Amino acid sequence: MRVELVWSPQSGDVQHRWLDVEEGATIESMLRCCADFMAAHSSQPLEILRIGIWGRVRPLGTLLRDRDRVELYRPLTVDPKEARRERYRAKGERIVSRHRPLAGKTSR
Repeated sequence: MRVELVWSPQSGDVQHRWLDVEEGATIESMLRCCADFMAAHSSQPLEILRIGIWGRVRPLGTLLRDRDRVELYRPLTVDPKEARRERYRAKGERIVSRHRPLAGKTSR
């Protein structure tokens, strides 16, 4: 069975690798067998890393299925709310998300 492992060792750098694993493999067993992953994250134990499948955080004991995309999430370096405040201070105007219409309002 094939699964894809995706991780980002640093900002702006995304690595991915297709791996062949046995039926009944878990996230933990797959990661322990992957030398690239262990070299990139040897300073952190697996238990403290956030790991997900297709964008949803899952425990290490989760069984893998064929064509799963296992994603390793880095800890945040900046609080998202604080980053937004800094962008507001630098730009001097309100930052408005344009992907969602305002409920009940026809104009801004």
